[in-house]
Amino acid sequence: VDQAVKACTLLEQWSVKGYVNALLRRFLRERSAIEAALARDEVALYQHPRWWIDSVRTTYRVGWQAILAAGNSHPPMCLRVNRRRSDLQAYEAELSRQGMSAHPCGADALLLERPVPIDRLPGFTAGHVSVQDLGAQRAAHLLELAPGQRVLDACAAPGGKSAHILELAEVALTALDLDAVRAARISPNLERLGLRADVHVGDAAQSSQWWNGEPFDRILADVPCSASGIARRHPDIKWLRREQDLPAFATRQLAIITELWRLLAAGGKLLYATCSIFAEENERVVDSFMGVEPLARRLALRDGQPAQWPPSAEHDGFYYALIEKQV
Repeated sequence: VDQAVKACTLLEQWSVKGYVNALLRRFLRERSAIEAALARDEVALYQHPRWWIDSVRTTYRVGWQAILAAGNSHPPMCLRVNRRRSDLQAYEAELSRQGMSAHPCGADALLLERPVPIDRLPGFTAGHVSVQDLGAQRAAHLLELAPGQRVLDACAAPGGKSAHILELAEVALTALDLDAVRAARISPNLERLGLRADVHVGDAAQSSQWWNGEPFDRILADVPCSASGIARRHPDIKWLRREQDLPAFATRQLAIITELWRLLAAGGKLLYATCSIFAEENERVVDSFMGVEPLARRLALRDGQPAQWPPSAEHDGFYYALIEKQV
């Protein structure tokens, strides 16, 4: 208490000295009762808004506490090795030589034991590696890419998933984003990796602004969402987001994939993706879309994993659904 009051003096906060003194002394007097009350308060216990807690508990009946705990944890730092310039084993060995410990956690992924500044990553400037969460790295693999395909990455900025697509296959990639400032980051990020794409600024829900009429074989619809699966990277999201935001996101998400569906070639595949953990933005949007598109057929994900990955110690929260346009 004494140190806090002295700090007020040092900061010249004369008017709050009495308040700080009284508040801390009351806490010391009533500490047991206050801590007991906090232990019964789920908002205080789980450090998430009430509606968020209720939604997670309803959707994830098993393990919901772990999902909330992950949302308060330090996020992992996962690397994606550019297979065009290095390989997983060689890069892991190079990290070890530099005194950094990591272990493989995916086809192109290394999970660092401890996060480091990117300028400490060997070969980063030369394009040997990128920082990308393991959950985000699922996208390019789930697209089932093949050489020569025309691929659209809608809502692409800053280009991480676009880069991974180009690292995996020789495809003609169009990268689209509504935000001109963020879209301007795509080409420089690709150039560092020795890659290129046709970058456009435009609204994925209004293809007449930017589409040339040639259908795409693959479309990644990484739609705007609540970002609830990556909230630990942006802690203010938990407290700024409102429950009523979810229907608005869902309306926008459905509009985007409905429009993009027109751009998909017969036999082509659209991968719907969010970094959300809420069913309103995930299964319910996909169900609504499937209910009105007779040629849409949902496919199993090739990695054998569930559509929804909640956040964990190894990855953020992501959702994927692969939909084929039947001939």
